Amino acid sequence: MASAITTLAADAPTLSAANTGFMLICSALVMLMTPGLAFFYGGMVRVKSSLNMLMMSFISLGIVTILWVLYGFSLAFGADSGGFIGWSSDYVGLSGIGITELWDGYTIPVYVFAVFQLMFAVITPALISGALADRVKFSAWALFTALWVTVVYFPVAHWVWGAGGWLFELGVIDFAGGTAVHINAGAAALGVILVIGKRVGFKKDPMRPHSLPLVMLGAGLLWFGWFGFNAGSWLGNDDGVGAVMFVNTQVATAAAMLAWLGYEKLRHGSFTTLGAASGAVAGLVAITPSGGSCSPLGAIAIGAIAGVVCAMAVGLKYRFGFDDSLDVVGVHLVGGVIGSLLVGLFATGGVQSDVAGLFYGGGLEQLGKQAIGVFSVLAYSLVVSAVLAFLLDKTIGMRVTEDDEVSGIDQVEHAETAYDFSGAGGGASSRSTATPVPVAAASKKVDA
Repeated sequence: MASAITTLAADAPTLSAANTGFMLICSALVMLMTPGLAFFYGGMVRVKSSLNMLMMSFISLGIVTILWVLYGFSLAFGADSGGFIGWSSDYVGLSGIGITELWDGYTIPVYVFAVFQLMFAVITPALISGALADRVKFSAWALFTALWVTVVYFPVAHWVWGAGGWLFELGVIDFAGGTAVHINAGAAALGVILVIGKRVGFKKDPMRPHSLPLVMLGAGLLWFGWFGFNAGSWLGNDDGVGAVMFVNTQVATAAAMLAWLGYEKLRHGSFTTLGAASGAVAGLVAITPSGGSCSPLGAIAIGAIAGVVCAMAVGLKYRFGFDDSLDVVGVHLVGGVIGSLLVGLFATGGVQSDVAGLFYGGGLEQLGKQAIGVFSVLAYSLVVSAVLAFLLDKTIGMRVTEDDEVSGIDQVEHAETAYDFSGAGGGASSRSTATPVPVAAASKKVDA
């Protein structure tokens, strides 16, 4: 008995300073993705909506952080209840956790795991916002964010990643968020836009990005932060799996960017900066669920497939008439579905687990499990998000008025404009003597 006890004690995980530091860095990288997303989205809209787009991402950092501490972590990663939700009183307010208490089975503190997962919870509703550009009341969006993470994100995170979650127990592989983050957000975006309707002038007025350099900056920050998002999801750096995921993240993103640009050149005759940025994001989305189970060659294939299919998918909104402003459905929903399903084909059985996909002799079993995960999350998020949007629209109203939308949501909702050219070229003395220009007038000068 004594020898058995000694063996168990020796095998018990102990706090690793290296893994703890690594995970704190990864958490910071994932946090950076939300401002990066804000810049990415903010540059893609017209001038009169750019601040609102930035704020729709930034507000998530405030709202979701507080809810995560109060009850979100407990709902997502507390003790399982029926496979659908978690709850642990020690996690409420993060008040019953010891500072060196380890996350079960790992060498990092619970606090580190909690803050890493917090950053995932923050960015997921921010992803939805890109579909709603130009037309949603900021107060309604803030309330929607709070409700959505409570009834959609926290439960789905438990399904996919929580011990006892029904998709986790089924054996669905989602390394870093293809279902819980990207399909979840993309389906929610589709549900909301079907309720709130199209922008004024959709398919009639030009709605070009006002700042492609800002889009490229945002894409670069997303790409950079995504290494923490993906490689950090192994929760340590002891066995090389995180390193494989890091490599696959880079490889798939590069392949998707090139594939999108190739499709764009053949289809439209040009290589565009917006296409490069969008293709990179499509690759990042697709490799998120699959990169821990495939080889670098598999990552190239997954990225290339995602680049072409997502490039094709962004045009669906014109064919079917739903106004997905910044292609959240075409990139995040479609890319998440591709990456999640392709696990069932490209899993080698030699990286994160011994589960092999169809191309590596594993048959169709894993593909079937992946399909269950994909379509259950898609359906739940789509329906519940549409219901939430409908209830908010019928009570406090989701949309600004048509006049406010045309004049500019930045000025209406935030009393600011992104750019002020009224004093261009002037120094301190000229600013003090120049005739002030009303903010609304400045907005009209720069708005497209």
